[in-house]
Amino acid sequence: MASDAHSMREGAKARRLFVEGLLRALPDVIAAVGQGARRLTEALAAPQTMVRRRGAEEALKRAAGLWLQEAQLVLRGALSDGLIPVTFTGSPPEHGGRQSFSLVDNETIEAEILGSRLALAIKERASWEFNDLCARITSLEACDELNANDILRPEVLARVVISTWRTAELSHDSWRTLQDLLHEEFSHFIAQAYHEVNRLLVEHGVLPQIDLRPFIRRAHETATSGPKTGGGFANSEAPTSSVHSADEDTRLMTRIAGGALDAPGHAEAVLRRLSRLIGRQAAGERTGDVIPPSAELNAAITREQTEVALRLASAEQTGQLENAQGTSALLDELRQRRRRLKALASTADERATIEVVALLFQSILTEDRIPAMVRVWFARLQMPVLRVAVAEPDFFASTGHPARQLIDCMGACVMGFEANNAQLAGGAVEKEIKRVVQMVEAYPDTGSRVFQTVLTEFERFLENYFKHENEASRKGVSLAEQVEQRETLAIQFTIELRKMLNEVPVQDGVREFLFHVWADVLATTAVKSGLHSEDIKVMKRTAADLIWSASAKVSHEERADVIRRLPPLLKVLREGMDSAAVSPAEQEQHVQHLNQSLAAAFTARTVSISKERLDQLMVRLETLEELLPDADDLEIDASLVLDLSAHESNDFEVVAAGGSTPTPAMLAWARELQVGSWFMLDYRNRNDSVQLAWHGMHRQLSLFVSPQGRCILFQQQRLAAFLQAGLMEPVQDESLMERATRSVVAKLEIDSGRWLN
Repeated sequence: MASDAHSMREGAKARRLFVEGLLRALPDVIAAVGQGARRLTEALAAPQTMVRRRGAEEALKRAAGLWLQEAQLVLRGALSDGLIPVTFTGSPPEHGGRQSFSLVDNETIEAEILGSRLALAIKERASWEFNDLCARITSLEACDELNANDILRPEVLARVVISTWRTAELSHDSWRTLQDLLHEEFSHFIAQAYHEVNRLLVEHGVLPQIDLRPFIRRAHETATSGPKTGGGFANSEAPTSSVHSADEDTRLMTRIAGGALDAPGHAEAVLRRLSRLIGRQAAGERTGDVIPPSAELNAAITREQTEVALRLASAEQTGQLENAQGTSALLDELRQRRRRLKALASTADERATIEVVALLFQSILTEDRIPAMVRVWFARLQMPVLRVAVAEPDFFASTGHPARQLIDCMGACVMGFEANNAQLAGGAVEKEIKRVVQMVEAYPDTGSRVFQTVLTEFERFLENYFKHENEASRKGVSLAEQVEQRETLAIQFTIELRKMLNEVPVQDGVREFLFHVWADVLATTAVKSGLHSEDIKVMKRTAADLIWSASAKVSHEERADVIRRLPPLLKVLREGMDSAAVSPAEQEQHVQHLNQSLAAAFTARTVSISKERLDQLMVRLETLEELLPDADDLEIDASLVLDLSAHESNDFEVVAAGGSTPTPAMLAWARELQVGSWFMLDYRNRNDSVQLAWHGMHRQLSLFVSPQGRCILFQQQRLAAFLQAGLMEPVQDESLMERATRSVVAKLEIDSGRWLN
């Protein structure tokens, strides 16, 4: 019993030391977050991102002191027993014999999601230290696992951070804006705290060597265990466990945990960790200057690059290329090149760079979603990338480096194809990737500039490929462009018609018809026949005739003229409405309203439109396309699409419903999606793999196409809604280079000496 009591005291002492360490370091951590937020406001970014960052930085500056006080107050509560029974709302959980159920509000669900993400970040950074600490504490206290409210648990620490953030009146939007910075600082800080407690326990002889086999659980042991995340109704006795309804609008909340929405910021955080591990710092913005590696290393890189190109060319000629493309063969070559190059490196920095680049490409080449026929071209980029990495420090510090962006762009394009997809093998995409790699190899001394050049060319190739060469997307892109042109023209015609009729005495019914119906007719006719066609001229003259007919008619001759011209006028009006896919019933309503307006013109006492004024209007109508303003907001009319697409409409769909109201961050994400990227789309009871084939101007429209030729057109707002609801999900949760960098960081954090020395 005395021994048991001593062990329990040792466990409590370890927790107290852990909490005291947190309390001492917390002011520095919050200060570091503030400094990082300030740096983010100074970094270049999209305008919306810069606005969000400034707002979050200002809010943090105001509330940092209160946040620190609240967090310290909650942590001090764990000094006695090491437990913090805090929920995300900041109140302790209810206890009692009867279960109580209550609705969980969106604020609490959002806090749970953010807390889960932070806990995952802590576990990712500190998994080894935390597992060792768990083993030592449970051994001391002779228990199977830590208490659910134990301060040592990452999820408990995450709840403390999130709940006190909200208590300090800092918003969840601000947290999301700074999320990667917060994850980086807190996970690093908590990992250090775990390490310090482990060190003290080892000094006191607590499990110096740990056998982790008892902690390995088989799948059948965990299949039914653990809380299910979600929303809806929750048991107040178990505040962190809740059950979701199967509502499509909220699926993203439980399916994305720091996923694609935060990818750019998350990638930057991973790069910061890599730079810290290898001691490389960015030298600021690129100036275009290239600092070559040492003469010996430069010569060795050139030699290795030439040998690879010659060997593969020989393999292609002799029909042995398939063997050379194998992952094992490529990895063997990579390891041999790494050894030879490190032996010739003149500095520790060069050796570290060689190793890290080799590890990056090792991860890329073992990515099984890269088809074999293009994997070899990725392998050939290793030497050009190494040359840039040695010369340009920001390769390890910036996601915007063109070498990284090129690899990501090519990876996003090919990783949705099946391993031996015939559409890819020997096709335009593979040929373009081959050309790009060979161009990079041909200009070894131009550094990032050659990567930027070929990146731009590859993006232009994709645009042209989906528009003209890809059979699955060619018709869809053409139709999407017609839709965009028609919608834009309709808005522009309406704006200009409003200006023209601002001071013209025209019946309100005619005015509304021109704005809401005839502007669409003009736009549709322009798309089908051209802006300068005879058909569009007829529609413009009809608009002028209608304006004149609906103006006041005070003489018998004018009234007779209106009656004489009315039948052909109505005939052209109906033909125009037919061309714009206006239904017969709607046409009848419009004609009735126009007849009423024309009848009212016979009794009107206003001044009639003079012939001179009418001639001026006709001149303006004839040159209308030259006066059209820009238009940003588009509303897609599905009936028009069916009319324009004719027999192709079965394979062309316009998404007009579904998803959830998107946040500004989701709208920004929808605008930033990269042409060529692959997604899984859940729409109309089908789950298809689709590729982003086209963005319209201002990225207001986006077209996705499946390998089978199914084309789906989204308006930006609807696309963001699908992304938010999880109905449109990226095939890759992170980019190719981000995944590779994260793999390298994991290896270096375990044993950097083994890899870098």
